[in-house]
Amino acid sequence: MPAPDDLVDHLVRSTPLSPTEAARVVAEVVQYFGEPVPDFVRRRHAELKRRGLTNDQIFAGLDAELAQRRFASPPLSERQLRRIVYG
Repeated sequence: MPAPDDLVDHLVRSTPLSPTEAARVVAEVVQYFGEPVPDFVRRRHAELKRRGLTNDQIFAGLDAELAQRRFASPPLSERQLRRIVYG
């Protein structure tokens, strides 16, 4: 999906980004926030695990992160989050 022209134009006017760079930034942000919930949960779990957090810490944090997404997912229980990560 191409970046909206008006948003790219706004970024070019308000930042030192070129039109190509602004379009790439918009595309990356749209892709990031368009990530399906299961993919987001698995990716964040792996990232936080690598940082040394425990599952209890991770699942509590994931619940809060999901509530802040562009289109927040319905609240997921720890059990639901575990099932996404571990099947």
